[in-house]
Amino acid sequence: MEIRDIRTGLVVILICLLFSNCSKNETSAPERDPQTFNFITFENQRIAFGGGHSQTVIANFNLHDDNTNIETINMYIKLRCPSGGCNAWDVYANIKVKDTDSGEWYEIGRYITPYGVDNSQVARGFKIDVTDFKALLQGATELFARIETWGPDGWELTVDFDFIEGHPDYKYYAVSKVLGYDEWSTSGVVYGDDASAFDLNKEITIPNNAESAHLRTIISGWGHATPADSDGRPCAEWCFRTHNVKINGTTAFSHKMEPIGCGSNPVNPQNGNWIPDRAGWCPGMAVPVRINNLSSTTGNTFTFEYEYEDWTSDGGTSSGQNGAYYATSTFVVVKSDSPISKPEVVD
Repeated sequence: MEIRDIRTGLVVILICLLFSNCSKNETSAPERDPQTFNFITFENQRIAFGGGHSQTVIANFNLHDDNTNIETINMYIKLRCPSGGCNAWDVYANIKVKDTDSGEWYEIGRYITPYGVDNSQVARGFKIDVTDFKALLQGATELFARIETWGPDGWELTVDFDFIEGHPDYKYYAVSKVLGYDEWSTSGVVYGDDASAFDLNKEITIPNNAESAHLRTIISGWGHATPADSDGRPCAEWCFRTHNVKINGTTAFSHKMEPIGCGSNPVNPQNGNWIPDRAGWCPGMAVPVRINNLSSTTGNTFTFEYEYEDWTSDGGTSSGQNGAYYATSTFVVVKSDSPISKPEVVD
């Protein structure tokens, strides 16, 4: 046999061995299936007004201790009727987490209760993706729950979280509050009147190592102020409007407060006027989360303004509920594969 043939044979054997080793490596250490870690926080927590109960509950919980490999965090909000029955009205409600750096509460989800019933027709309750807050929903965590109910009946509230392992888009997240007019339905921005008491203009600086950035907004209208629209829909609960987010003085995003399909609500029937469409929300549903990507502004400083569509109230009401309000929360979220600081937000 010639030396050339021996060399060729050795090369073939080496290649086979290499491929064999690769195959063994692939089969000997298979990737395990992602795990889901469930954490129950408020559990059958009675929330009511009077009778020794409160509309607001605050408590501390221990959540997943390392979120760098968590791809998604889902929050589930379950409502049950107490023994005497649920409260009769559709009311404003939300869940918040405390930002330990600032001591402020950050609204991670908002929902409107159903009229006089629970939400058992939705297996685990209202589902809200809260992955944006994974830097805060980690380890020892303080949570806030409020249901704006008036009466000693109220609801029994359970809130639980699924932390789902996987391949997160980025390992590290950070979040800062931009607007926080979300305490009550009527503590939102006054609509159709002088809103000078509300700071709707900010300057935001994105960290230099941000690889992604976006705005997260929740907005819902409340009140039955007049003049009503031509079809008889008063503001701000019923009138359909479009609000703008301005970046550096130019409209970059629009939020349409339009129907989301109240009549197809899986929580049905309800004991009240649940079918007609509201302005961007429904009784017995989570209020939509609006995401606006800011990828072109990473590493930059820019101005932010929330601009409500022009409308002027005549001071009247169609229901005895005075005023029109837009409860509004906005956060700026940044992500990176290297540890990242919070965006800076200044007035």
